[in-house]
Amino acid sequence: MTQTFKMDEPLPRLLDETRQGLIGTPMNRPDGPLKVSGRADYAADRLPDGTAHGVLVRATITKGKVTRLDESALAGIEGVVAVLSGPNFVRNPAQGMAGESPVQPGPRVDYHGQPIALVVAETFEAARDAAQRLVVEYDDAGGAEVDPDSASEVETDDPDATGDWDEAWGRAAAKVDVTYTTPGQVSAAMEPHAALAHWDSGRLTLHGSQQMLRFNRKELADAVGVDPSEVRILSPYVGGGFGSKLGIGAEAVSAALASRDLGRPVRVVMARQTVFDAVLRRTQTSQHVRLAADADGRLLALGHDDLVSNLPEESFAEPTTNASQFTYGAAALRFQQSVARIHRTPSGSVRAPGEAVGMVVLEAAVDELAGELGMDPVELRLKNIPDTAPLTGQDYSGRRLADCLRQGAERFGWAQRPKAERDGDWLIGCGMAAAARKNMLTKAAARVRLTGAGAVVETDMTDIGTGSYAILAQIAGELLGLPESKVEVRLADTDLPGASGSGGSFGAGSTGSAVFLAARRIREQLAAQLGCEPGELTLQDGIARGANVEKSLADLVQDELVGEAEIASGEAAKSHLSAGWGAHFCEVAVHAWTGEVRVRRMLGLFDIGRVLNRKTATSQAVGGMIWGLGGALTEELHHDPRTGHIANRDLANYHVAAHADAAGRIEADFVDDRDDWANPMQSKGVGELGISGSGGAVLNAIHAAAGVRIRHLPATPDKVIAALEAAGR
Repeated sequence: MTQTFKMDEPLPRLLDETRQGLIGTPMNRPDGPLKVSGRADYAADRLPDGTAHGVLVRATITKGKVTRLDESALAGIEGVVAVLSGPNFVRNPAQGMAGESPVQPGPRVDYHGQPIALVVAETFEAARDAAQRLVVEYDDAGGAEVDPDSASEVETDDPDATGDWDEAWGRAAAKVDVTYTTPGQVSAAMEPHAALAHWDSGRLTLHGSQQMLRFNRKELADAVGVDPSEVRILSPYVGGGFGSKLGIGAEAVSAALASRDLGRPVRVVMARQTVFDAVLRRTQTSQHVRLAADADGRLLALGHDDLVSNLPEESFAEPTTNASQFTYGAAALRFQQSVARIHRTPSGSVRAPGEAVGMVVLEAAVDELAGELGMDPVELRLKNIPDTAPLTGQDYSGRRLADCLRQGAERFGWAQRPKAERDGDWLIGCGMAAAARKNMLTKAAARVRLTGAGAVVETDMTDIGTGSYAILAQIAGELLGLPESKVEVRLADTDLPGASGSGGSFGAGSTGSAVFLAARRIREQLAAQLGCEPGELTLQDGIARGANVEKSLADLVQDELVGEAEIASGEAAKSHLSAGWGAHFCEVAVHAWTGEVRVRRMLGLFDIGRVLNRKTATSQAVGGMIWGLGGALTEELHHDPRTGHIANRDLANYHVAAHADAAGRIEADFVDDRDDWANPMQSKGVGELGISGSGGAVLNAIHAAAGVRIRHLPATPDKVIAALEAAGR
């Protein structure tokens, strides 16, 4: 029987009392050897007998509808099996936990590159050639708007505001009123989207590259018209997701439909260019930030408005001002969002939606205010940490932002930093920024089985490279007194209890808490067998001790003990605002003649509550910092102004940060804390926190080095040179 727990109030810190010593250690990933040796089976690696290969056909118009598929040109291609289209073909990928139906009936075309059909053949090469030759006839609507800056349809929300704006703005001693822009981005996960589908006695099995199986199962069932119980999804290894694999997309739905029609397995693997064109992009943004402060640096007014874009009828809008609404306090606050309805690849969640683009701008603007005041940027931020959440009045849960700022500054040597120094042709300077990202606890379930030989953890949680296999083994091993070698973790199978999935940095905290609670139930059973209270039970290295009795688990557990638990958010989410916090410090060199920017060193210090695995947490934080660095310096989607399609749609032309871009010393560390209101383990998310604000530290360092502000990201050499020339540098 599943025990359901709602997070209404803090639980005792059981992980501070356990003895196994696994939690917090830099334990290696159990799946690591499989991955580095090429033995881990990803979605496209399976090829059962009789598998047919599918290649997606994509629209070559921007807006209109498909009127006819002419297959006559395929007659000379040996091995073509079928051409699939129809009312259940998915136009736009689902958004995962948003729970929206992915079925989008009809032949409508919403954007250039939209999947409209699938060609299936005996070989991939034949399917690819046929997909290129297929003649598609359209009713081209023409006049599709693709530029957000000139869109005729712009939806603007009512402002979210408190205080008297005009009064606060009017009495300020220093003001900043600036507009920054950020370009579109993509997730660019290493593994392309792929699916292998087959049916057996009316039940669909899909090997897919998915992040959130509990939701994906429902989406896929809806798309193919069956009950969710008739769908099984397996995603044991996912080569990165970053939001792009939250929901079911065209590769999975088309593979499932084709497999059912043909009565054989069908595999669909997207080319890299298709991933760019037809999955999701992060919207470009235009952000208007206004800050006003008194002579002592106390914020009087904070305003943050933004313009983003998406397709008509799509509900997702980049939550750009998320962290701006709770990081700093002011007498008057104002936030407003506008959404331009245009015909580009749909926008959706890309890692750290909101904070990744919103915090870089906010933190650059705060740095500008520090300059207006003649105040140290660290001191300005410390002065404006509010006591309660400014818009909601909630208490904060564990919050160590001030410690991150102070300790980070000391470790980086902020007081002794180079200030506009020159090293030959290089201009040297340092910048900093705060980091904030809301922490969420979402519904998740898990089952733990304990036998005399060890424990097994079962949940449909995924591991997208973040370390789920390791972390869940550590939690179960810690609670049950077992070394990691005695804990097996079974993930990513929808026949197992439904987890939170991987997204929003809530996976380890949510599904980990379900594992924690399930293992705690087993502890209660063991305590009863020993005749002691659960709080008196000690489990370590396979030995149970309590009530003056000592027994090995092998002797104590004759068959198996099972604990199953489900966790959900509760009153704690209403009474307290839980977030991860941090501070970034960065030193850059700017070449005076070429405008090239090199990051020499970077430090991030973060508050993520209890650290569950130091190695995976550090990896996630450093990865986030590098992503933020790339967003500040190189990442940028370019759209054809005629059709709206993505022009730089591969990794040769879309420049994610590479080793050379991050050649300096990049370090991440954590302050020791326990966030009692976050979840039963007192931990918080880390993956997306590392991005938050890191690009702002880079931009602020460029200003410190070269004396110029780059407000239109990324800060590519041409923009830096133009700014230097305009400033007479």
